[in-house]
Amino acid sequence: MFPVAGLGTRFLPATKTVPKEMLPIVDKPLIQYAVDEAIEAGCDTLVFVTNRYKHAVADYFDKAYELEQKLERAGKQEQLEVVRHVLPEGVRAIFVTQAEALGLGHAVLCAKAVIGDEPFAVLLPDDLIWNRDGDGALKQMADLAEQAGASVIATQEVPRDKTASYGIVATEAFEGRSGTITGIVEKPAPAEAPSTLAVVGRYVLSPRIFELLEATRPGAGGEIQLTDAISALLAEEPALAYRFKGTRFDCGTHIGLINATIRFALDHEKLSEPARRMMTDALTELGVRDSD
Repeated sequence: MFPVAGLGTRFLPATKTVPKEMLPIVDKPLIQYAVDEAIEAGCDTLVFVTNRYKHAVADYFDKAYELEQKLERAGKQEQLEVVRHVLPEGVRAIFVTQAEALGLGHAVLCAKAVIGDEPFAVLLPDDLIWNRDGDGALKQMADLAEQAGASVIATQEVPRDKTASYGIVATEAFEGRSGTITGIVEKPAPAEAPSTLAVVGRYVLSPRIFELLEATRPGAGGEIQLTDAISALLAEEPALAYRFKGTRFDCGTHIGLINATIRFALDHEKLSEPARRMMTDALTELGVRDSD
């Protein structure tokens, strides 16, 4: 499940007409990286929770007959294959409208009728997680969830002065990369945070979360927080915090998007060398200017 109903106001004016999930990292939009990660983890039904104004994500995953015909006539087979396979065969995309922006918990709840009574994953496309030489973060989490019979939440250590920007978990029996969650607090002040282990944009959740979300009262700003429902879930079922293998890029910020673009360009098969030369030249030129 992908919550893509946000307005992306940090990136205005670009996001006035282009959803933030469609912002590109080199040659693919953010949403494609999240979708690829979900498919790698074994997901074959992709639920996008969007709003009534954002059609670009649905258009992206729809068939583009005119474009495909033009590419085929031009003999551009490589580009044609890229366009035709944004989703592989056997994977379906379903779009659900979130009528009001009432928080992440409400967005997840909007997917209940589609997901039903089975475990599911939530991926926030803003959080681009890259594991260059191994399984993606969601595949790591899905394997652990199946093995442990528990919900699994991706976490990352953050500086204590940044805890007010995240959900923060308390854990016990932390071994290796995972530990049992004993508590979760939404955006605590640094002095009140139970740890510096922050929740980031990947969840593997029990379907019980839907009933708990229905019973969750709106909090600050009138939003239904997923964190509150997870806190209630802890009283009934185990949930694990997981330190994923890989690098997280916070592409909900300008610098995070720039960082991801640079890193992916430097790793790109065709662009790596020219990108390195361009960056070296730019840094050299800026160094000369700074010394003047």
